[in-house]
Order: sequence, then structure tokens, then C-alpha cells
Amino acid sequence: MRIAVVGATGMVGGVMLKVLEERQIHISMLIPVASESSVGKTVKFKGLDHAVVGMAQAIALKPDVALFSCGGANSTEWAPKFAEIGCRVIDNSSAWRMQEDKKLIVPEVNGELLSANDMIIANPNCSTIQLVMVLDRLRAVNAIKRVVISTYQSVTGTGKKAYDQLMDERASKASNNGTYPHPIDLNCIPHCDVFLDNDYTKEEMKLLNESRKILGQPGLKLTATCVRVPVHGGHSESVNVEFDGPIEIDQVRSILSKAPGITVQDKPSQNEYPMPRNAEESDEVFVGRIRKDESCENAINLWIVSDNLRKGAATNAIQILQKLIEKGII
Repeated sequence: MRIAVVGATGMVGGVMLKVLEERQIHISMLIPVASESSVGKTVKFKGLDHAVVGMAQAIALKPDVALFSCGGANSTEWAPKFAEIGCRVIDNSSAWRMQEDKKLIVPEVNGELLSANDMIIANPNCSTIQLVMVLDRLRAVNAIKRVVISTYQSVTGTGKKAYDQLMDERASKASNNGTYPHPIDLNCIPHCDVFLDNDYTKEEMKLLNESRKILGQPGLKLTATCVRVPVHGGHSESVNVEFDGPIEIDQVRSILSKAPGITVQDKPSQNEYPMPRNAEESDEVFVGRIRKDESCENAINLWIVSDNLRKGAATNAIQILQKLIEKGII
């Protein structure tokens, strides 16, 4: 395959290159793509330097697949142009996620929905992916009635400038890049993305709406508060799930421990539970602190952690590519 990585010089693009290499995807031509200011630079892939090209040049090279990680505006403009030449686009931005005619895919949850007609496929938001991986499996216990989520999200979810702000603050350097409206080191900011008219942030509404679409439950009751925290290993989520009927904790642990892509770390007496610094560089979704909600008869609490640059972005996109190959679509 000829594969274009659009946004190859960014944080997620760099991880995409790494995961492509790790998973030994057969590539006859790698096409690193970035903004005009980056054209001519090089990126490393399999030990070799590959020159970065612009969007138009990438289209002229006729890739079979394009992995997009370049922001919604660029995706809206360019993804259809790639699709027009028969290139299948897997897009990491929010541009296509809630479009009715576009699939929003987490392969372990709804990968079977993919078909040959899907030319632009949406990759979900990072916090959504790790949540639905767990919620989907919990539906085998009993029907889900309501979910309450609090997220603790890595600065890498905002990008390199946010990571630089955190590192500058930790080094006692002045940071005026304006990524966050407040200092992030030694702080928690309950403000991920912009605020909307309903006083929720865009990140919170993405989490709710995307989860409903992926799970195929448009009426599912969810609510969320998203918080930015001074870590860079991954996103963490405190999740309360209420069911329509009785549940048993041992059954929950058993179902989750057998689920592909999920690792249960749940021995609190031995200080064993998921943490972002341990999840970093892993493609797994880690679940722990599994316990009954003593305030509600049919509810449980869980703690979910995953590397937001890998399973939350790059790895999930490449797993979509692998699913397309497995199904014989490409």
C-alpha cells in the first residue's frame, strides 16, 4: 500500500509512524504530509529519512490510504479531495465524527460496520475511545441506564505547545504561549476545549455524543466533566455506571479481563490500579478500582486509563486500517 500520514510532523502523526512500524503494516510507499511550512523537512520511518510533502503533491502521488491528523478545518477541505481519487481516509479530527453518513469506529466495538463504501472514516475522540471500550463490554452484564464521567486529561491531548507549557512551568520558566488560560503545573483546570451555550465544554459534549453514536444508543443517559491535569502519560476517567438490573462485581471483572484490548489492574490492597505513567506507550485500556456504588443499588464505579496518543488516537486509526485489510476492503 501507498500510505500518506497527514500531519506527520505533529505529536499524533509521529506516533502514527511509530505504530505503523511496530505493527509491520506492509507499505510500498510512505508519504509524510504536513503544512507548507514543513515541506522539505524529513521524518524517520524504519531508520530512513522521508521528505515531507504538501497536500497537493501527496494527492498527485495517489496514496491508497491517508491517515489524517491535521485539525478539523484542514480535514474538511482536503479529506474529500483524497477520497475523490479513491484514497481511503481515516481521520482523527472531529470534522466527520457526527456526520450521519460517516462511520465512527472503535474496531473492538463496532469495526464490523466498516464497508467498501466508506471512503472517509472517523476516528473518535481520545477520551471517548477508552470509555466505550469498557461500556460496550459492560452491556453484557445488564442494560446500561446512566453513566457519569469525570476525566483527568493529559496535556498531550492539547498538543505540543501544551506539553511545552507544562515543562516550562516545571523548569520555572515563564510560559506565554497561551495554550491554557491558567498555569497547568500543580493545578487542575476544569476546562477542556471551548465552553458552549449549555455551559458544557466542547470536549464534554464530544464524549457524550460520540459514545452514543458508537454504542448505537442515541438515548443513553451520560453526563461528564472534563479536567486538564499536569500529566503526559495518558487520560484517566472516573466512571459511575448505573444498570437497569442487578450486577455482580465478580462478573464485571471476569467480562472485562477477557475483553480484547482491555487489561484489568484491580488489586487496591496491593496498590495495584491503573495510572497514566504506567499506561504510557501501551495500546491497552486499563481498568481498576472496580467496586459497587453503595449509594445506588445497581451501580458500579470504575477507573479507566489509556495512552491518549496511542489507543486514544494513532493506534485506533491504524487498527481501523487493519480491520479494513482483515475484511478484504483494501
